[in-house]
Amino acid sequence: MPNSGRWSGDNVHSMYETLLVQLEALIGPETDWLANLANTAALIYHTLPDLNWAGFYLRKGDELVLGPFQGKPACVRIPWGKGVCGTAAVKQESIVVPDVHLFAGHIACDPASCAEIVVPIEHAGSIWGVLDLDSPFKGRFSSLDQAYLEKLVGILHRHVDWRVACQLPTTEGMGSLGKTLVEKMRL
Repeated sequence: MPNSGRWSGDNVHSMYETLLVQLEALIGPETDWLANLANTAALIYHTLPDLNWAGFYLRKGDELVLGPFQGKPACVRIPWGKGVCGTAAVKQESIVVPDVHLFAGHIACDPASCAEIVVPIEHAGSIWGVLDLDSPFKGRFSSLDQAYLEKLVGILHRHVDWRVACQLPTTEGMGSLGKTLVEKMRL
């Protein structure tokens, strides 16, 4: 299936630059992680063309658990290292997949998806989750999408407390044993 052709040239830069400004304005004054991730997923889904899913998976122990998203119902839990999301999390790097049917171990939550991009959400050497976008068009995502979506995740870092989003306790007021246990939970 070919790309729809609506996503090329200067239009891409302009749309992404606008998206980043809109995101900052939308979530800038808000401190609630759930509201910020939900609005981010909705903004991406309704701004970028040729998507059939946009959302987040958040790290809970040794798996990624479905977070706020837009699109059809999705897989709820993805094991660490499985599928495109789990692989991006383990490798701690963004992955662009032009044809998901050729990606070994792809998890098909929506059979209409043909291309996918996953951007890990990393902070201080730990993965807190991933941003996942799917498209019904093969070859929909490029290195330009990757660069802008990584900038978008950078904006989220300033407005989301990932420890709260991933339900990890803080170590404030804990003794050394408590701190050690919390650190093991983060690994």
